[in-house]
Amino acid sequence: MRDCGAHRIVLGVASLVLLGLVGCRESGGEGEYFELSGRLFVFNYRVATVRYLVTLKPLKPVGEGEVAVASFENPAGGERIVVRQKIWPMSDKVTIESPPLECVVRDRPYKVSIRIEGPKGEAMQSIETTMASSQDQSMLPDRPLTVGPFYDLNPELKGHPDGRLPGGRGVTCPSA
Repeated sequence: MRDCGAHRIVLGVASLVLLGLVGCRESGGEGEYFELSGRLFVFNYRVATVRYLVTLKPLKPVGEGEVAVASFENPAGGERIVVRQKIWPMSDKVTIESPPLECVVRDRPYKVSIRIEGPKGEAMQSIETTMASSQDQSMLPDRPLTVGPFYDLNPELKGHPDGRLPGGRGVTCPSA
C-alpha cells in the first residue's frame, strides 16, 4: 500500500500558494479609487416613485472628507439632477440615490457621471456610464396608493382603486 500523505501535503501547499497569488492581484488601475458595482432604477409602486440607484465599491482605502458627486440625466428634460454623497471611510460600498424621477422610458439609455472629490474638492476620479430601465414609468400609479404611518388609503384615489386619475400624473413628458 502506497502512502499518500506526502502527496496531500504537496497539494495543500500548492493550493495555499495559489490562493496567496490570487489574493495579491491588483484590484484597480492607477488612479482608480472606486468601481461601479451596481446601477438600477428602483420602482416603488406603493408610493408611485422611480429613482436612480448607483453603488460604488472602494478599490483603495477611503480617506476622510471624500465625496461622490453624481450627475444624472433628467428623464423629464431640463437640468441634470446632481446628488452629493459623503463617502464614509469604513464603508464597504457607497450608495447614491436620486430624488424621485418623472418620464422614465423603458430601454432608453440615460447618462450618469460620477465624480469622486477629495477633502478640498479636487477631482480624484471620474466614472461615466449609462442606465436603462427595464420598465416604463407609466406602469406606476398616478399618486401614492397609501399615505401616513398607518398606510391609509390615499384619499386622492377615492373611486380609482387602480391608482389612475383622469388627469394622470400631471406631468408633460418630452416626446421620444
